[in-house]
Amino acid sequence: MIPKKVFFTKGVGIHKDKLASFELALRSAGIEKCNLVYVSSIFPASCRVISKDAGLKLIQPGEITFCVMARNETNEPNRLISSAIGLAIPKNNSTYGYLSEHHSYGETAKKSGEYAEDLAASMLATTLGISFDPNLAWDERKQVYKTSKYTFRSTHICQSAEGHKHGLWTTVVASAVLIID
Repeated sequence: MIPKKVFFTKGVGIHKDKLASFELALRSAGIEKCNLVYVSSIFPASCRVISKDAGLKLIQPGEITFCVMARNETNEPNRLISSAIGLAIPKNNSTYGYLSEHHSYGETAKKSGEYAEDLAASMLATTLGISFDPNLAWDERKQVYKTSKYTFRSTHICQSAEGHKHGLWTTVVASAVLIID
C-alpha cells in the first residue's frame, strides 16, 4: 500500500468548543469527510504532488485517509498560532523524500513554514550524505544543498491565525493527504 499521489491543504476554524473548532478547520481544509489516520514523515518514491482541487475529487466521504497532519489550537485572545507541513524530495524521484510537521506559538506563517521546510530538507540531506552545519541559517543551508551533487526541491504549506478576540477556540491545520490508487 504505497501512495501514488499527495495533495496539500490547510484550514482554520473558530468555535466555542475545542472539538468543533477542529472540525471547522478540517472543513476549511476540505478534508472533514475523511476518517483521518496520521502517519509519519516519509514521502514515497515516485509519488506525485497534485493540486488540492484534484486531490479532493479523489477522496470519498467516510474513506480511511492517510495524512501527515500539523495541528495547533488556542483559546487565548490574540495568541498567534501556526501549523506547517514541510516537504523535501530528491529530483530523482526513484528515492523517497521527507514530510515534516511543525506547530508553533508566536511565529509568523513565513517563519513557521520555513522551519517545517528546513526540517524536511535537513532530514533528507542527512540520508543523502550531504554534510552541513545545522547551526547555519536556513538560507545558508539551502545554498549548501543546492551546491551538493544531490539535487532536491523543498516547499511548505502553513496556516496561521490569531486566537479569537473573545476567547473562542481557534484551530489551525496543515496537512499532506496521501492518495492510494
